[in-house]
Amino acid sequence: MELLQLKYFQTVAYTEHISKAAKQLNIAQPSLSLTIKRLEDELQTNLFDRKGRNIQLSSSGKILLKHVNRIFTEIENAQMEIKAEEHEKLNSIKISISNSRFLTGLISGYINEFPHSKILQGIGIRDEIMTSLKKGEIDLGITGHPIEDDEIESHVLIDEDIVLVLPYGHRLTGKADISLRHVSNEVFITLANNEEYSDFTTMLCEKAGFTPTIAFEVDSSLLVEIIKLDQGVALLPISVCKALGLNYIKIKDSAATYSVGLSWLKHKRLSSAVSAFRDFIVSYYSDHHHLFKA
Repeated sequence: MELLQLKYFQTVAYTEHISKAAKQLNIAQPSLSLTIKRLEDELQTNLFDRKGRNIQLSSSGKILLKHVNRIFTEIENAQMEIKAEEHEKLNSIKISISNSRFLTGLISGYINEFPHSKILQGIGIRDEIMTSLKKGEIDLGITGHPIEDDEIESHVLIDEDIVLVLPYGHRLTGKADISLRHVSNEVFITLANNEEYSDFTTMLCEKAGFTPTIAFEVDSSLLVEIIKLDQGVALLPISVCKALGLNYIKIKDSAATYSVGLSWLKHKRLSSAVSAFRDFIVSYYSDHHHLFKA
């Protein structure tokens, strides 16, 4: 028993006329008659009673029609569900970032412009994000320092200024800028659970000729509280300092910029939703360039 046979049977059942049904189905009348005959042979019953030139469903035909209608209703339900799922997939965006601040400020604007998009965002370290991109587990990744790999396309969103955050009343407050070598004797507060950024700030200090003395390693919310208690200085991105209203001083050192990169798999065909989100991110960072400069 095939779906085409059942569709032919259903059409004949509702037209009650072989010729009319054949015309609707755009097939030859003999072919339709043969299909119905084969179906009757398979079921070992007559599906129609002949009434002159017309035909009517037999009792067996009425039973079959009831179930055939259900079959085609379920098929239609399946098609609609599949389309809905595919539509959801097309509007889903899977992105992983190495720091939550990389999407801060832009996500609300994107959702307002594209309210039907579904964003699935994860947090991971740079190597994890690169692997997830290659495995097709995510569409986009944002990391500190753009990913460099033959299989991955990366775009530098911003080279953000890193500044020295000071407690209010600190002896250096009021200076226009400073070289890190002048704070080699200070104790530092650093961000916990962010190896990527911690390695970068340590490198900055080592380039200035010293290894920083770490007094506290805390998350971003506690860091502000510790700084206000005059417990040390910190190296932070300028956008964070502006957002939190921190006291800071510009760093002269040429390496004191932190690149943020957006990455995707080179040969992967991105959905329209993913492409739109990628372009939105690039435009946001370009339009808000001033937020990332001291």
